[in-house]
Amino acid sequence: MNIFAVRFTMTNKIEIINKLLIEHFGVPPKAKKLPDPLDTIIGTILSQNTNDNNSYKAYRNLKDNFKTLDELALLKPFQIEKYIKIAGLGKQKSKAIYELLKNLKKTQSKVSLRYIKKASNEEILNELTSYKGVGVKTASCVLLFSLDRNVCPVDTHVHRTLNRIGLVKTKSPEKTFLSLLNKLPVGTAHSFHTNLIRLGREICKAQKPICSICPLVEICKYEHKNFETTKSNRASSFMLLDNLS
Repeated sequence: MNIFAVRFTMTNKIEIINKLLIEHFGVPPKAKKLPDPLDTIIGTILSQNTNDNNSYKAYRNLKDNFKTLDELALLKPFQIEKYIKIAGLGKQKSKAIYELLKNLKKTQSKVSLRYIKKASNEEILNELTSYKGVGVKTASCVLLFSLDRNVCPVDTHVHRTLNRIGLVKTKSPEKTFLSLLNKLPVGTAHSFHTNLIRLGREICKAQKPICSICPLVEICKYEHKNFETTKSNRASSFMLLDNLS
């Protein structure tokens, strides 16, 4: 199947890729209740450079010890750090959480981001990335996981796999995100994003992809395919941002 023929738009290509991924991995489960936008930001900060199980434990340490984010906002970075150290990069992550809550507290009596729910995607991206420590990926996670917008966050896995497949030719995750923005078929963002992460973790690995079992091998444009007989180490299907609420 040549999905890169002229007659196929990017939206058509995404639809085909999404279908093949679902056939291989299934439809990924979604959270029954959408998490609060601030919970998603904190969860995303905690997830940086660690696995979802460790970041979830750090997230639960915060939720189980503080009834509200207003209580958490009273802490200094070194105090936050002791609750999240299992997620690694404790000083960096605790400072990012502290700065975010401090800035929100300057403009409102109660720490919250619920006011963004009626804003447009562009307005939300601009608003959230104005806060120190919140980048495009984190802001886009809020759009998808807290607001159920049809937006695909782009991490290193999504960026790598889509460039190898040939859907995009971009130099950074942020540029990949912008290439996808407003191009996804309605209702596909969650499955597309989640299954691309699984593809990157289990099959399309950075160093040695296992192309022999890849569901996209026939349409992939990657020039250095690896067909050596290798067993895939099945990664955990647990996804942090679907388990915050």
